[in-house]
Amino acid sequence: MEYIYAALLLHNAGKDVTDENVTAVLKAAGVAVEEARVKALVAALEDVNIEEAISKAAVAPVAAAPAAAPAAAPAAAAEEEKKEEEEKKEEDEESGLAGLGALFG
Repeated sequence: MEYIYAALLLHNAGKDVTDENVTAVLKAAGVAVEEARVKALVAALEDVNIEEAISKAAVAPVAAAPAAAPAAAPAAAAEEEKKEEEEKKEEDEESGLAGLGALFG
């Protein structure tokens, strides 16, 4: 994400999105720069009208808002699964303790 933010920052400042400029912004932010990622980003943005992409992206979240509700279902399923695992651990511990009790009993 930092790489994209660097490109957006450069664009907003009216600077060219070049390898050198992106690298400079990332280094100034304290990010360990990977040259291959910088080159890939610059190459990918070469023919992109960033202003147009930003305006289209501003409209996209409104259309994507209904999709956010189903995302709660996997989270609930994960929580349910976690509860089941905890119950199973408790059962295993109880059965293990009962078995140890039989040794002394």
